[in-house]
Amino acid sequence: MTTKTCCKTSVGLIIYNAARTHILMIKRGTAPAGIAPCAGHALDEHASYEAAGHAEAHEELGLKLTSLTWLEVGGFHPGRCRRHNSTGHHWRLAEATVTGQLNPSPREVAAVAWYPLTALQALAERTAAWADGRLTTAEFTADPGLEPVFCHWMDELGLTELPAGDLDRIETLAATPPSQH
Repeated sequence: MTTKTCCKTSVGLIIYNAARTHILMIKRGTAPAGIAPCAGHALDEHASYEAAGHAEAHEELGLKLTSLTWLEVGGFHPGRCRRHNSTGHHWRLAEATVTGQLNPSPREVAAVAWYPLTALQALAERTAAWADGRLTTAEFTADPGLEPVFCHWMDELGLTELPAGDLDRIETLAATPPSQH
């Protein structure tokens, strides 16, 4: 477990391809397991959410952020991270554009790919199956769905649609420390 203390803030970057048919996402290389857009802690080592967005694009993907448009979704979510004193995060999400050659962080990123928007629903449903106990943590870690917090944000963005009960179970799972999954 990390010795860093959680700053309780996070930034997420939704990066579409030019045709807006795919989103650039990573399979996380660190706990908690999941597939998610580029994201990370914001006000820990960064002066602003915008500065954190620039840093995360570079740190996770090796890309340079060229534009950032804040989205209407975001706010507090109880999803915990592996850092000390984590009780959830205040999120700011942005649509972002990037430039450069992908050079993902070998520590933070197990894989990176352009995911078709049509694949997001199945990824969200896989996370719902884990939250409902139909998948073990080992099964989810080996073949993850969306990172739990992003099930919430993708639903709010209208990119997925899960029943309220599934979203509630996913939120409960996200609020559980990753070491207890």
